Amino acid sequence: MKLGVFNGRLEEVDYLDFMMLDIYGSLRSVTIPKSHISEKVLREGIGFDASNFGFAEVSKSDMVAIPDMATAFTEQRADGVVLHTLCDVEAMGGGLFEQYPRFVLNRALEQLRSLGVADDAQFLMELEFHVFEDVNYATDFAHSYYRLQSAEGIGPDYYDLPRFNIHRGYHRPYPDDRYFDLRNKMVSSMTAVGIPVKYHHHEVGAAQLEVELDFLSAPEAADKLAIAKWIIRNVAAENQVFVTFMPKPINKTPGNGMHAHQFLVKDGRSIFPGDRECGLSPTALSYLAGLLEHSLTGSLLAFSNPSTNSYKRLVPGYEAPVCASFAKASREAAVRIPGYLKPGEERIEFRTGDATANCHYMLAAMLMAGLDGIERRLDPVAAGYGDPAKARCFPLNLSMVLEGLRKDNQYLQRSFPPGLIDLWVKLKQDESAHVYHAPTPEEYELYFNA
Repeated sequence: MKLGVFNGRLEEVDYLDFMMLDIYGSLRSVTIPKSHISEKVLREGIGFDASNFGFAEVSKSDMVAIPDMATAFTEQRADGVVLHTLCDVEAMGGGLFEQYPRFVLNRALEQLRSLGVADDAQFLMELEFHVFEDVNYATDFAHSYYRLQSAEGIGPDYYDLPRFNIHRGYHRPYPDDRYFDLRNKMVSSMTAVGIPVKYHHHEVGAAQLEVELDFLSAPEAADKLAIAKWIIRNVAAENQVFVTFMPKPINKTPGNGMHAHQFLVKDGRSIFPGDRECGLSPTALSYLAGLLEHSLTGSLLAFSNPSTNSYKRLVPGYEAPVCASFAKASREAAVRIPGYLKPGEERIEFRTGDATANCHYMLAAMLMAGLDGIERRLDPVAAGYGDPAKARCFPLNLSMVLEGLRKDNQYLQRSFPPGLIDLWVKLKQDESAHVYHAPTPEEYELYFNA
């Protein structure tokens, strides 16, 4: 991809691409040709039908996309220059649409500011994903299957190649790492549009990779993560491979998380370092206790792990946390305090989430859970979250998690409108039923001749 920062000269643009987020956090877009690009369009936006975005009923689906030019970047394509920009969305009759992901996250951050808790929330997001040379899958009344192939030894076309153990890929150098150049291309495209990348590397599983972004304020972190996923998919397509952020695309191998490192800022400095457990402040401990308490009910997981596939990753033995716990340097803890940080740099890492999440909703839900913990002065040590012997497991299927959200959502309502929570539960219950009601090939193996 030939991407770059927008120089402000509209006369050099051939197409204007308005990017909007749907309820799932995926990008949608509508493109305007040069003949209709104007300052008025940038100022007033364009109308669109939101009924297919998952938000609105058809009878209330007319909305307006307003470009946020602070997010604009260019792409040089064969037929001209495309100016891409993320948008905010106004509801019918005016005013920002309160269910829109960017609005929900901005309102969450404003809650922290208005209550004097923090001026900002900083997030560093990790993106894990798999790369395949070929992917086939299908379901019907009479068949269900998937087939994957990777040059790192997955699938019959690659069985004869030299390969490393499927579980021993962590930080493999090339030539074992067959996707080093691909990641470089992805990262080059990201940095060209101002997405800060800390590093990239091969992950534990064969065909599994990671790109780690750097710290940004919560709204910008979520915006840039959405664009980063789009860039990764595009660069993969240009190189004739496929990527997936599915939490568990391959059975009995490590899954893909979307870890969220985070800390709160007040008066220009982090308020998470302190002299309590793991070098944290009382505020940080209460914040992480809020994350763990609302994960135990399932309500936070409904936004951080909102797919049936999420709970095929959250199983023991793969560095995927299944219990409400915090610890220093432990990758099995749901909340990890990195052990390599110097005193005074302490932060927390929420390791449970994955990239099937709508990142804007996920970060908003974490901020509201943390704020609830701070206001109630929750103590994670007293709650037993620091003692492995007292560890309590999360609800580990989507149906249970959604029931938890239905019962435990008051803390979210400062940022999430009640109608959005109800809609989210319904959409995800439909997904859950779609998957759990269907027989699987594994069930045929076990029960066909029962």
